[in-house]
Amino acid sequence: MDSLLQAAQPLFAVAFTLWGSPATWLEVVAFVLALGMVGCNLRVHPLAWPLAMVSSLLYGLLFLHSRLYGEAGLQLVFIAAAAWGWWQWLRGRGGDGTALRVHRLGRRERLMTLAFVFGTWPLLAAVLQRFTDSDVAYLDALPTVGSLAGQVLLGRKAIENWAVWLAVNVFSVALFASKGLWLTVALYALFAVLSVVGWRAWAALEGRTDAREPARG
Repeated sequence: MDSLLQAAQPLFAVAFTLWGSPATWLEVVAFVLALGMVGCNLRVHPLAWPLAMVSSLLYGLLFLHSRLYGEAGLQLVFIAAAAWGWWQWLRGRGGDGTALRVHRLGRRERLMTLAFVFGTWPLLAAVLQRFTDSDVAYLDALPTVGSLAGQVLLGRKAIENWAVWLAVNVFSVALFASKGLWLTVALYALFAVLSVVGWRAWAALEGRTDAREPARG
């Protein structure tokens, strides 16, 4: 882990200072890519997924540097999930065998999502406390498992993914502020706003087969 951070050290050169804390070039590039990813998600455009993969790689390095090990490990999962989500959006099928559409979860699926988040949260927090030097294990673990749930729902085009992301993004604002990652704080605050926008946009697309196609400019 230390050798990886050493190899990536040039990426941590300071681009500018924001509210008394340095913002690195790595954080700036990851910020821009993440915004592009969300913009594509809003339009149900498959380009969101490769942007997510590169952005996740950069954020993984940033979070390692900040000792947010749950968030850093999550980025590796995100890269794998992005490959799966990309395939889902291009080739995935719904329960009826037709092309995957923007849809709502049933009551059982919503309960299963909540059970996963709140059941996995303390388990991951215990792992972080036991095996890392994280000083915010429980605060790190909650948005980590919430993000996993949100990523799966996004890949399956469930409208509720935006509700999950809204909760994760609001919580993450406070977490990253505690680490002085102010550019990332600004990004996640914007993500929270965009989660509401996405929620409304996808509600209007519910059940439409053309929502699967890349949007035209």
